[in-house]
Amino acid sequence: MTKLLMTALLLTQTLPAGYWPLEKSQPIIEKTQTITLTPDLSKLSDGEKKAVAKMIEVGRIFQKLYEEQRHREALSSFQALEQLDKRTGSKAETQNLLTLYRLFQGPIATTLDNKREAFLPVDSTKPGKNVYPWGITKEAVGKGGDALLDLRTAVRSQSNLASDVAALKKYPVLQTLHPKLLGQLQMAKPDADFLYAVPYSVAYADDLMKAYGLLNEAADAVEKDDWEFARFLRNRARDLLSDDYESGDASWVTGRFKNLNAQIGSYETYDDELFGVKTFFSFCLLLSRPEETTALRQAMKGIQALEDSLPYKQHKKIREDIPVGVYDVVADFGQSRGGNTATILPNESYLARRYGRTILLRANIMRDTSIFEGTSRTFAAAVGEEQAKALTPDGNFYRTLWHEVGHYLGVDRTSDGRELDEALQDNANTLEEMKADLVSLFVAEALHKQGYYTDAQLKSVYSGGILRVLQNNRPRRDQPYNTMQLMQWNFYLQNGLLSFDPATKTLRINYARYHEVVGKLLERVLAVQYAGNKAESDKFIDQYTNWDENLHGVIAANIRAQQKYRFRLFKYAALGE
Repeated sequence: MTKLLMTALLLTQTLPAGYWPLEKSQPIIEKTQTITLTPDLSKLSDGEKKAVAKMIEVGRIFQKLYEEQRHREALSSFQALEQLDKRTGSKAETQNLLTLYRLFQGPIATTLDNKREAFLPVDSTKPGKNVYPWGITKEAVGKGGDALLDLRTAVRSQSNLASDVAALKKYPVLQTLHPKLLGQLQMAKPDADFLYAVPYSVAYADDLMKAYGLLNEAADAVEKDDWEFARFLRNRARDLLSDDYESGDASWVTGRFKNLNAQIGSYETYDDELFGVKTFFSFCLLLSRPEETTALRQAMKGIQALEDSLPYKQHKKIREDIPVGVYDVVADFGQSRGGNTATILPNESYLARRYGRTILLRANIMRDTSIFEGTSRTFAAAVGEEQAKALTPDGNFYRTLWHEVGHYLGVDRTSDGRELDEALQDNANTLEEMKADLVSLFVAEALHKQGYYTDAQLKSVYSGGILRVLQNNRPRRDQPYNTMQLMQWNFYLQNGLLSFDPATKTLRINYARYHEVVGKLLERVLAVQYAGNKAESDKFIDQYTNWDENLHGVIAANIRAQQKYRFRLFKYAALGE
């Protein structure tokens, strides 16, 4: 930004205190790529189109809930920003801030140097977000015991007690599905330190009751065209009120749907930086690619042999018929919004053992040419133009697919039978995502020997594994994905898979070391997960998260220098965008 332009901007600012001026918002806007997803819905039946409209309404509710879960002032600050935009005549300053709110799904931005800052006049973010009392410490919650740490409950203080009792009285169905809760709340004798937990269906009763009705209306609309999908929608609607997802997950994972699919509910815990146990709302509406799905399912036979090949002793029995599907994203809401390429759910190990898990691949994101062009430039900046030629869209597709399969394989409970989230807390996501990354790379050699990968595809998958670990800024410890990627990067450097050439300021990939080094790190990760020792997992993460400005910093600077975009804002034709 030129000095002349900066001066002009300063002279025209009209925003109250706490709102970012143009000189702070504009650099992020200029580094944001907007991508509109436009799947063809014309072949859907009238009933399916009506169902899509109803589900989009549910998605909008989930978007609101997600923003509310993440920041206690999100919704009020957005309303204030809209009013300010109208009063100022929709000038660039407020339009930028509206874009930032959409991009970051709330009033807290990630800056170009990977810091989190409020761009509206609100509190800074808190580790527990708004699913715990705002700003509470881990120690204070811990005094309340495990009863406060269920994955779909909000932890409350005495100030919420009256509204929660009112919600249960307003909706008798919630009293039926959560027996004894009303009596427990009415008998409570709160003091200043009083904490309790209520199911999300009570904490967000009005919104989830509305979502329940809309999902049933969607099921009515689609039943003649796809009765299995209709049954899933009805089960999931009931799940939102019971906060027990078993019926919906069973019908979701085992169902064979026709043209539509949807991820509906609260599953992932990435936003809970306090304990890593609370789930956040997401909704993804998907249009099937049936021919690609059929071909992919045929190609994924023999999964048990891959499980048995992993470097650990506690192997488990794997379902051979993995429900995997290739889709186009119609619209994303909440936690799933933002370029998510693939999903494997459910996460609860007991549900995975009973019914399996479903894998959803988002083809119109994974194969977007503008996205691949950007990732190719990133790779070339780190490893040089010659090595970067090995990376193809195929490699990214298959690495992502087998990353999701990787969640299916390996350790899913600790040696003493605990859930990984319970045992490893805020480290659980970091280690699970790293395990999945490493499995996708470890099994590649066996898949190549089977003829599943060509030589070029194997090298492309391996290249995608290196691209995956590269960082354009030093990660924060509260970023599970970035943290585990840095861990891999460091392990690869220490074990000869990667080396740094100071003369060219690029990395060199030693493909001959690939399988051995990946297997060595995977063995470590599986052992840490199985042990389930939180303190030991902290030590393991700390061991491999060092950052050297003369190495990591140089590569990061190379990447930043060529990156046209740092952020991607997704819009959806189905929403009229």
